[in-house]
Amino acid sequence: MPFPPPEITALVVLLCGVLSALAYVKNVLTWDGSLAAFLVGLLIGVLGHFTWLLLLLFFLLSSFAATRYRFALKEALGVQEGRRGERRASNVLANGLAPVFVAGLAFLETPWFPRSLSGLIYISVLAVAGADTIASEIGVLSPNAYLFVTGRKVPPGTNGAVSVLGQLCALAAALYTAIFGWVFLALNPPAYGFVVTVPANAALLAIPVAVGFIGCQIDSLLGETLERRGYIGKTTVNLIATSVGGVIAYVLLWAPTGVLPA
Repeated sequence: MPFPPPEITALVVLLCGVLSALAYVKNVLTWDGSLAAFLVGLLIGVLGHFTWLLLLLFFLLSSFAATRYRFALKEALGVQEGRRGERRASNVLANGLAPVFVAGLAFLETPWFPRSLSGLIYISVLAVAGADTIASEIGVLSPNAYLFVTGRKVPPGTNGAVSVLGQLCALAAALYTAIFGWVFLALNPPAYGFVVTVPANAALLAIPVAVGFIGCQIDSLLGETLERRGYIGKTTVNLIATSVGGVIAYVLLWAPTGVLPA
C-alpha cells in the first residue's frame, strides 16, 4: 500500500505536533509523553488513515475529561494519575502500541487482514483503552470497590478492583467509542488511494462494544492476579489488555463463517 501524498503527511505531522505541544503545555502529558503521543499519532495517521487519527484524538479528549473530573477529590483520596493527572510516555505507549500495530497491518493490506477488517479492529482496540481509562478515572470515586476475582472489599484505586460505577462507565465508554468510530470510518471518503472501511453489516458494531467491555475485565483480572503481586506493571497490563482485545475482535469477525467480512 503506497504512502499518502506529501500534503496529507504534512497535515498529519502538523496536527500531531500542535496537539502534542498543547498537551504538554496544558500538563496533560509530560515531555516524554508528548513525544510518544506525536510518534503514535504520526504512525497511525500515515499507516492507517487520517480519520483514524481523528478517532484517536476523540479518545484522548474523552480520557482527559475523565481524568480531570472531580480531580480535587481524587487528589484528596490519593488516587490521581501523576501529580496533576498528566501521563508519561509509558502510559501513552501502553495504550498506543496496539493501535499502531493494527495501522501497520492495515497498511500492508494482506489477504488475512483486509481493509474492511482493519477499521473494526482499530475501533475495538480503542474501545478497550477507552473503557479501561474511563472506568478507572470515574470508578475510583465509588466508595464500594471489590477485587475482581475474590470479591473482597478494598479501598478505591486498588489494583484489580472494580465497582458498579466503574463497570457502567466501562460499558458506556465502549459503546460511545464504537458508535463514534463507526461514524468516522463508515463515512470515510476516499483519500490518497487508501480507503479504510468497516464491514457493511451494522450489527458488527456490537463487536467493539463487547470487546471494549471484555478488555476492561481482562485489565482488572491482570491487575489483581499479576500486578498486585509485582510480576508486571500497570503499563504492561494496559498493553496486554488492548492487544488481547484486538485478537478477540479479529476472532469474532472470523469465527462465524471462517471468511473475513467484505
